[in-house]
Amino acid sequence: MEAHHKILLLDDESDVLVMYKEILSQLPSKPEIHTATTGARALALLEAEPFRLLICDLKMPKMDGLQVLSIVRRRFPELRTVVMTAMQDEEFRSRAYALGVDLFWLKPETQQNMQMFLECLESLLGRDVVGGFRGVQSKSLMDIIQMECLSQSSTLLRITHGALVGKIWIAGGELIHAEAEGAAGEMAFRRILEWRSGTFENLPAEPDHERTINKPANALLLEMAQAMDEFASPGAAGSKEVVEQRKTVWKLSVLTREGAEWVVSIPASGAAEGWGMQAGEEAARWVRQAGESCKRLSERLGAGPLSHIEGSSLERRLVLLPWEQKTFLVAWPLSTETQRMLEQTRQLVASWDS
Repeated sequence: MEAHHKILLLDDESDVLVMYKEILSQLPSKPEIHTATTGARALALLEAEPFRLLICDLKMPKMDGLQVLSIVRRRFPELRTVVMTAMQDEEFRSRAYALGVDLFWLKPETQQNMQMFLECLESLLGRDVVGGFRGVQSKSLMDIIQMECLSQSSTLLRITHGALVGKIWIAGGELIHAEAEGAAGEMAFRRILEWRSGTFENLPAEPDHERTINKPANALLLEMAQAMDEFASPGAAGSKEVVEQRKTVWKLSVLTREGAEWVVSIPASGAAEGWGMQAGEEAARWVRQAGESCKRLSERLGAGPLSHIEGSSLERRLVLLPWEQKTFLVAWPLSTETQRMLEQTRQLVASWDS
């Protein structure tokens, strides 16, 4: 019988526990979810049986979250810890990271970025990974930045690499500034991208910050990915890290060359792969539902298999395209010519997995 990791949710509000227990049941690894409404109860459960992950609120009566985390760090050093709170207070954030938490997430942000939050938790539940960024070890820093930019979010990313601290400002999906090691602008951004491991956190956005970076994010990321690929050591040429790096180079290149905003590829079975957007699985569910609806309609009309679907919203144009063993959902800017959009999608998809 397959063993499932255990998650302990700690919050003094029972309604919050019920809601997040249901949300965490969506995780692919199907962990066991346990709950506690007090710090004392949580510590007793941790003493009684092994847990993989503790998700802890900060503001609680008697024993607050920081006190719990301080005890947990001493007694259960291998336990992964996540703070999930509505308190937007930099002092609490700093104190939590000083206690070694893997992730600090604001509850409102959790609602807005649920898919990324679940990916972070799934990564923390997974096997130990050497390198990578804590909270999303399955993703590189390039992936994180690309996801923030192409989803048109505004945030300040604070990246820590040992004693080094770097910051990247993103406003409306555009890189506007970076600082690291005494440098600013593109030079600082490049230095940060050279870091192979560390931690990252999302701080409140500063959209009015001075702009020192004017080059598109995809262009900078592609330049860095190509440079890192060129300087990879010969002995590492076949390593998993280098293989993944080259996939990143190629797919960034395809997105940049073709001008698409984001791509989601959905296999007949298994997990979807999203590039440039956070809600990949949500988009995949919509694609599968649309495909089933079209299939039923086609059978009733005798119209044959689905060729493609085109649509548009106030923000972008979309093309759903079945292709070999996958279905692709590709987003294009509103400025894209409608007459050429299908052909551009076919060109992108044809080279995506090549």
